[in-house]
Amino acid sequence: MAQLTMVEAITEAMRLEMENDERIIVLGEDVGKNGGVFRATDGLQAQFGANRVMDTPLAESAIIGTSIGMAVNGLRPIAEIQFLGFVYETMDQIAAQAARLRFRSAGRFTAPIVIRSPYGGGVKTPELHSDSLEALFVHTPGLKVVMPSNPYDAKGLLISAIREEDPVLFLEPMKLYRAFKMEVPEEVYEVPIGKANVVKEGVDVTIVAWGPPVLLAKLVAEEAEKKGISVEVIDLRTVQPIDIDTIIASVEKTSRLIVAHEAVKSAGVGGEIAALVSEYGLFSLAAPIMRVTGYDTPYPVPMIEDDWLPTAPRLIAAIEHVMQY
Repeated sequence: MAQLTMVEAITEAMRLEMENDERIIVLGEDVGKNGGVFRATDGLQAQFGANRVMDTPLAESAIIGTSIGMAVNGLRPIAEIQFLGFVYETMDQIAAQAARLRFRSAGRFTAPIVIRSPYGGGVKTPELHSDSLEALFVHTPGLKVVMPSNPYDAKGLLISAIREEDPVLFLEPMKLYRAFKMEVPEEVYEVPIGKANVVKEGVDVTIVAWGPPVLLAKLVAEEAEKKGISVEVIDLRTVQPIDIDTIIASVEKTSRLIVAHEAVKSAGVGGEIAALVSEYGLFSLAAPIMRVTGYDTPYPVPMIEDDWLPTAPRLIAAIEHVMQY
């Protein structure tokens, strides 16, 4: 076992898969000589050469368009969009081309592309750098969306994503890149896409989260325990597909559900989870489903983002509210 940060685990996943499969190409802005803005591709160009780890122009739509052409012709590109807020330039390529390729070709072609991108708040970035835009892509059939919360999951999920035959959007929380280390196996392993993880068991309230709010939920759960409230915390890991079976099994036990995410509230993944639980587990609920999320505004300026993001007091208030029922 090695003690790795999340960004180190991501680098290791790409390195191992590139050693095993010569079809894998890494491309993006500054991913080569500089090793990426967060150094997630550090050392890969030196090991594999500029033909397999290539710097691109500052043109996000060209990065994804090129990746689709590579995939159709037998390569397996890993494309980096430097920050998720820049992904708007690629929406046509991702949603209208890559995600539809298998469907529109009746299975003749696939698009085995991984699109990596940093996202999320808490690091005081400029505008368009911290947006959590996962809901845009959950509404895109043919695309999987992965959002790890720790180094172990990041490595295993990225390896699984690279081996997928269809496109995967792999979103990496900037706040957690170097926040902590954990034991990560040195060998290749996979964490299955579409399978949530119960990181803490409880019997009174279920909290479903992904990315940085998972850590917040665990801390709040510990505080709730001091008040005699047993909180179950589920790390969703992937927001498309959603592991509704794990969520329903938890709600059947706790009868109460809170969803926490950094993205804005309206039409977010939390709303989709609430709808699914209402559809498949309504009679298990003893209280309204609560959402603790970002607010329905553009991502704020750095001096107020800590109050805009989900906070411990807001999550504790949600727990106290559902416990009244």
